[in-house]
Formats: sequence, structure tokens, C-alpha cells
Amino acid sequence: MQRNRSAVVTGSTSGIGLGIARALAESGCNIMLNGFGEASAIERERQEITRDFGVEVHFSPADLSKPEEVREMVDLAMRRLGRIDILVNNAGIQYTAPVESFPADRWDAVIAINLSANFHAIRAVIPQMRQRDWGRIVNIASVHGLVASVEKAAYVAAKHGVIGLTKVVALETARTGITCNAICPGWVLTPLVEKQIKELAAFEQVSIDEARAELLSEKQPSHEFATPKEIGALTAFLCSDAAGQIRGAALTVDGGWTAQ
Repeated sequence: MQRNRSAVVTGSTSGIGLGIARALAESGCNIMLNGFGEASAIERERQEITRDFGVEVHFSPADLSKPEEVREMVDLAMRRLGRIDILVNNAGIQYTAPVESFPADRWDAVIAINLSANFHAIRAVIPQMRQRDWGRIVNIASVHGLVASVEKAAYVAAKHGVIGLTKVVALETARTGITCNAICPGWVLTPLVEKQIKELAAFEQVSIDEARAELLSEKQPSHEFATPKEIGALTAFLCSDAAGQIRGAALTVDGGWTAQ
């Protein structure tokens, strides 16, 4: 990848998003981080990426459930970085409940952050990408953009929507230097999932390894987690010139989940 590109990565203060931000920084990209967390911890991550990769790193605390804050994040990135070459829509939340008892406010929140925020960010960055005839948009969807699971109505609906949005943007930019693709992870070993494994082990009074195996065996045939570093590496590839004719794809990183 050409150095000195500039990237906005949403939901990048931990987990998959942080792995993506670090991978892009390693490729020479200046970064606009975004997400929630302790200010001191976010500042440590910002300084660490700057030190490790010698790139410019900034942070936006934008609440992506609010369209005006999405636009403010894009405006801030333009002011601080000069342009946005790469947009990675990664931020997401989850809530589980049967459809008939799914709280309406939780539905609205999941759709707002997992789907609508992607639209608002893409809408804001496309014009200046068109001016330069180059851009990369990567939407972090999920295997749940391709298949469903019970009690995840909002999440599954949102992630299916992300893949549909990805295809539309890819078609609308097909004759430009802008590409739009989606990555569909299965189980990824993030701090949130590690916490889930520990809670499962405690609840069932089994070892961490047994809880890990139980979590994976239900869905992921490889019985191995993907890692944020692997998702980051794929994102960096999609942002390279070598991926110029990958357009509108939904690329799975799911240990065989959707091959079943």
C-alpha cells in the first residue's frame, strides 16, 4: 500500500477495530481512531500506534448512533489528516432476545450503530474520494450478514443490511478507483469474547479450554478463533492496489461456519 494514506476506523479502541487500525498503520496509514473507553487507555493506544509505526494518529469520540456526530467525525478527520482515503466501518453492538420480547429501543440502537452509521459515514466520505478517483471502503459485517442465529434479530438484520449496502456502493463506484467490500468474521478472539469464555467456564464449572471448545464447536468447524490481527491483515490487503478489482465482495473469516 502507498504510504501516507489516511484512514478512519470506527470502533477502533479495542478488539477487531484496534487490530485493523494497527494493521493499516503498519502499512503506513495515518489513522483516525474512534470508539468508547477510558480516556487514558485510548491515549495510550494512540501513542503506542504512533510510536510503533511512525504515523499520525488522532481520536474522535463520536457517538455513531447520532448521524450528526458521524459527520463531525468525518469533518475532524478531514481537518486533521487532510483527506480520507480509507473508511473502515467496524463499530457495532449486540443485544439478544426473542423477537416478541426484543426491546424496541435496543432494536433502534443496534440498527443505528451497526447499519445506519455505515451509511452516514460512506455518504460523507464518497464525494472527496470521487474527487481523487481513489478510495477504499471496508465494512466489517459478520457471518450473521449471511446466515442467522436465534435471538439476534436486530444484529442479523443490520449485518444483512451492511452486505446489501456494500453491494450498492460497489456498483455505484464500479467505474472509479473506489472499492467497497465487506468482511464477515465468525468467532474472533477479542477481549469481549475472552470475557464470555471466562463467564461460561465459571457458570458451567469447567476449564477455560473446555469453555472455549464449547463456544467454538457449535458454529465454527475449525474449532479455532480468528484474531483481530488476521482481520486487520485482510483489511490492509483490501485497501491495497492489488485488490482493485475486488468489489462488492463479502469475504468470510469464519473457520468454515458458512461452508456448512
